[in-house]
Amino acid sequence: MATSIEGNKTGFFPNTKTQAGVRGNRGVDTPQLKRNDLERKSELNDMARNDVKINIPESIKDFSRIKKAVDAAPDIDNSEKISRLKSQIQAGTYKIDYDGLADKLLENEF
Repeated sequence: MATSIEGNKTGFFPNTKTQAGVRGNRGVDTPQLKRNDLERKSELNDMARNDVKINIPESIKDFSRIKKAVDAAPDIDNSEKISRLKSQIQAGTYKIDYDGLADKLLENEF
């Protein structure tokens, strides 16, 4: 004996009424949802307009642009230069360019 469970099905959302005679994809009554009136719809739209707005500081936008540029830049391999400088320092032959160092310091300060 086949039993039908369609008579026991309820709407997906609580407190909904099914609309008699309207069938969904599987032949089951579809729920009729309560709609907001125009005043409530206007109130919800106003709340969404006010609450959805966000302000992103310019510093965050700048950081994002810089990060994208750095991520897109090719990797630089300084291992050869570093090993050359290490060997010069260990051998005592490394010479400091004092004028170049002063120029770099001034560039960073101004």
